[in-house]
Amino acid sequence: MTPKERVLTTLASRPADRVPIDYSANPGIDKRLKQHFRLAANDGDGLLQALGVDFRRVWASYAGKRLHAEVPDRSIDEWGIHRRYIQHESGGYWEQCDFPLREADEQQVADWPLPSPDNYDYSQVAARCRQCRDFALVVGGAGIPDIINGNGMLRGMEQTLIDLISDDPAGMLLARRRSEINLEMLRRVLEAAGGQINLLYTGEDLGTQIGPMISLDLYRARLRPLHQRFVDLAKSFNIPIMVHTCGSSSWAYEDFIEMGITAVETLQPEAVKMQPEYLKRTFGGRLAFEGCISTAGPVATGTVEDTIAYCRRTLDIMMPGGGYCFAPTHCLQDNTPTGNALAMYEVAAEHGRYK
Repeated sequence: MTPKERVLTTLASRPADRVPIDYSANPGIDKRLKQHFRLAANDGDGLLQALGVDFRRVWASYAGKRLHAEVPDRSIDEWGIHRRYIQHESGGYWEQCDFPLREADEQQVADWPLPSPDNYDYSQVAARCRQCRDFALVVGGAGIPDIINGNGMLRGMEQTLIDLISDDPAGMLLARRRSEINLEMLRRVLEAAGGQINLLYTGEDLGTQIGPMISLDLYRARLRPLHQRFVDLAKSFNIPIMVHTCGSSSWAYEDFIEMGITAVETLQPEAVKMQPEYLKRTFGGRLAFEGCISTAGPVATGTVEDTIAYCRRTLDIMMPGGGYCFAPTHCLQDNTPTGNALAMYEVAAEHGRYK
């Protein structure tokens, strides 16, 4: 099969020739993997090819003017999210901070500069699709609409959860504004692609490690109506939709099935009711899956032999009947030994084949 055929067969919950493979990583381990394969630092597609990855991302980059003033020691994007660089022993990352809309009222949220869909460059979408036409082409990301996290980056997590519980006008206006912009951006990318996109990818982190972040009733009242618009967009272009959900989130999967969601991604096995056995037994055949390879487990902390055994076991559970894409639960972390990451992908290519 081509990578595209492999992914589409799997998303239909049928066995392909092998499990599709996906990839995401933090900068440190990404750099080391490129060095291992003697690739240039900017050769992302070369690394995907070397690892046997079946997916390719398509997006439109921001091309508008700066909307928010620069602040020393901060990175500020077009949405006005403030980030500061946090160094740790194995690398570093940009962490959200300051939360400029934490105390904003409805009018202040309405006045907050946000990017227009007009400010993105869609001119390269069709060319990217042609370049990667044999692969499964994906548009979107885990941060779309990601209302809890996305609002939390501007209002803080505490205020964001209060907003949801209290139906706060300011918080819900921010959620609607962000969702509408992202929805229109996705629509324009899909239109520019001319029918070549194969999967819409969205996200909403709904769980902690020990349980739901919000109640099912609250999800249905505040978030599901906004999420449904993204599902309906995918349906209007006749493509499947996959939702990224970190933490213990399987409590929402019956609603996902009702909504028309095709697949769920991340699947952190350490979280409550997210173990591969439980997911496959409870939702297999009704949802497709991507993930389950923990970035906090043997891949990061064990030996190559531990990694091989762990990945093989996960494949043995998730592969039967189809419907599983092999991938890390989140970005491979910078504390991941290079040998373990390589072993992970070698196992997927070899043990992930259907007889």
